[in-house]
Amino acid sequence: MPVTLAKPGIDKIRPHMISGGSDQQVSPTLLLNSNESVYGPSPLARAAAVASASNLEKYVEHVDTIMAPAIGLAFGLNPDQITVGQGSDDLLARLARAYLGPNTNLIRSANGYLKVPNYAFANDADVISVPDEGFKPSVDRMIAAVTDETRIVYLANPENPAGTYLSGAEVRRLHRALPANVLMVLDCAYEEYVGADDYEPAHVLVGEADNVVMCKTFSKIYGLAGARIGWLYGNSEIVDAIRRIALTFPVSSTAVAAALAGLEDSAHVSSVFEANATVRQIATERLSSLGLEVVPSQTNFVLIKFPDAQKSAKQVDQYLRNRGIYLRRFASPAFDDYIRITLGHRSNVDLAIDTIANFLDGIL
Repeated sequence: MPVTLAKPGIDKIRPHMISGGSDQQVSPTLLLNSNESVYGPSPLARAAAVASASNLEKYVEHVDTIMAPAIGLAFGLNPDQITVGQGSDDLLARLARAYLGPNTNLIRSANGYLKVPNYAFANDADVISVPDEGFKPSVDRMIAAVTDETRIVYLANPENPAGTYLSGAEVRRLHRALPANVLMVLDCAYEEYVGADDYEPAHVLVGEADNVVMCKTFSKIYGLAGARIGWLYGNSEIVDAIRRIALTFPVSSTAVAAALAGLEDSAHVSSVFEANATVRQIATERLSSLGLEVVPSQTNFVLIKFPDAQKSAKQVDQYLRNRGIYLRRFASPAFDDYIRITLGHRSNVDLAIDTIANFLDGIL
């Protein structure tokens, strides 16, 4: 008999991604599976990270004091309403810890970011997964799902793994329908990739409403996934709660140095945005020309449907892995027919799509 028993909710936690397994015979040569930026960090950020090695023996004692003013300056936000963590996932987990517990629930779009339910389960909360519409969150269904036990309504905008988004008007319609005691959490990890005219940056609504909070990351367009640093913007009460449950010295000096420098290089961010938009259009057109269904994306990845049971997503995934090319499949049944490709350099994406074409043509 175990000395202690984990909380009941821990038993509900399941992997949200499908791994390659331990029997792979081919080492990966092209990783297009985790939505990392192939363009890497800004040269300024890289140099700052290297220079930070002279201080590796030191903790970062007051990370918000250092980072929040720089983030506030870059985005036009009040630094007193910003707190920093080990990537946006750390902050999402802390939000769950602060606001969820037994006899409460979190509402999410059923095919949104698949990790978030685990944060709710870890705090013995229930999860209401609302059916979407073509991988796009249904505002009407999310509103209808709210109960007296609802404490968080979570929305990734844009969504991952689908890459879809809600317009600013739709996000605001969802918010207007929520009781004041329900926290709307906007996960904006991929916001910098969005080019749609009707998208509204999340910080605008956060600045107007006390029960809205947003999380962002330096892992994607800033190219700092390995550094693990992200930030949260919300009213001062929420920020105070999230700070109180942070780990001691949660962010490394290298991450702070790289992020500060990255914020100063807006030209790098613009360059990555343009390059990604170009490759996204090319990839969508090429995949569509193969007869595959591509979910319209506003991110640095696209989700592809393989509806033919004889040429399934599982089979193409294995075919690609056997050739050292790794894309991403997901454990949710809704994604059985789908595979996601991170948008790398044009040459990377061309290689992956050429290999998919060979698979469809039956080339061994």
